Amino acid sequence: MTEPTLFSNKSMHTSKILTVSELNRLANQVLTQSFPLFWVSGEVSNLTRAASGHWYFSLKDAGAQVRCVMFKGRNSYLDWTPKEGDKVEARCTVTLYEARGDFQLTIEFLQRAGLGALFEAFEKLKVKLQQQGLFEVALKKALPAHPKQIGIVTSPDAAALRDVLTTLKRRMPSIPVVIYPTPVQGKGAAVLVANAIQLANARAECDVLIICRGGGSIEDLWQFNEEIVARAIAECSIATISGVGHETDFTICDFVADIRAATPTAAAELVTPSRENRLNALKQLSQQLAKSIQYLLNQRAQALDYMARSLISPLQQIEQQKAQLRQMAYQLNATMNQQLQTKQHNVLRLSQNLTHLNPQAVLTRGYAFVQNNMGTIISSSQQLQSGDAVMLTFGVGVAEATIDKLSP
Repeated sequence: MTEPTLFSNKSMHTSKILTVSELNRLANQVLTQSFPLFWVSGEVSNLTRAASGHWYFSLKDAGAQVRCVMFKGRNSYLDWTPKEGDKVEARCTVTLYEARGDFQLTIEFLQRAGLGALFEAFEKLKVKLQQQGLFEVALKKALPAHPKQIGIVTSPDAAALRDVLTTLKRRMPSIPVVIYPTPVQGKGAAVLVANAIQLANARAECDVLIICRGGGSIEDLWQFNEEIVARAIAECSIATISGVGHETDFTICDFVADIRAATPTAAAELVTPSRENRLNALKQLSQQLAKSIQYLLNQRAQALDYMARSLISPLQQIEQQKAQLRQMAYQLNATMNQQLQTKQHNVLRLSQNLTHLNPQAVLTRGYAFVQNNMGTIISSSQQLQSGDAVMLTFGVGVAEATIDKLSP
């Protein structure tokens, strides 16, 4: 590192004499330009949280210590607060507090010691499992809309379990729940969590499985970043939902599970239909059905009224039929009288014709007709012989005669 030269020996007697403020400002510039952002580890001591929101503390190790400041604009992004004796890792710059000439570190980011290695392990496993296809969206199973039985993998003593059970009871108390108990923190807990998931899969008595625990540090949640747990979830044939930690916490379990919930309570809400919502939906359907039925009844009632107005009373029909019968009888009588008169005229005319054609009428005019003894009318003299007996019929009376002479 090239050290800055403020003065030369030749110009020392003629150089400007610096004030303390100018000196500290120049020193601060040298420190800031010489030390870009870097990481330093140490133990927190003499921590003060000022009313302004800024944090003041020292980082120390066995041989030295250094003053530190973390301004409110930076520490507000942390989801935890350091305490005396914490082993931490700080990303910082070297500055000089010019007003007092104090050498200090300005902290940009702070994390618990060892988290760098954990984050590195997390990212390494995440990349590995992603490349092997364990995060593929196409492999995600849909959660059942109406689960028949819900499984929960968590610690029986965890507050998260109480939150989940309370939510399930509130939303849909009729759905039975099976708990697969397992420690969720501590040495060897990852193996036990994986065993509980495998047991639930083997028993196949649930159609959705909640894997959950409450919030905590990255170390507390690390069991759900273990590969053995990720493999167990990936191999589970039951639809799985991860509800590990708080909304800002992400674990490998979240990426492998079929659904990630922000919290255990959110997981319980995702796997159950809301009883209240279902009742409200049924109420709305009932109201719609009643409205539809009433509408149809009104329509039918109007149609009935319309048809009723078109109906004729039976008494009125009888009177109409009687009137029709009287009219028909009158027409029939008139027709019969007309036909009778016509027939009478025809009979009279025929009678007159018959009268004119009646031989008796001719006889009254002086004519007579001749019959032989057989009653046959003789119309020609050739029908007779001399001596035949005949009978003469006159207009009035008859006479018998004998044929004496014939002439053609």
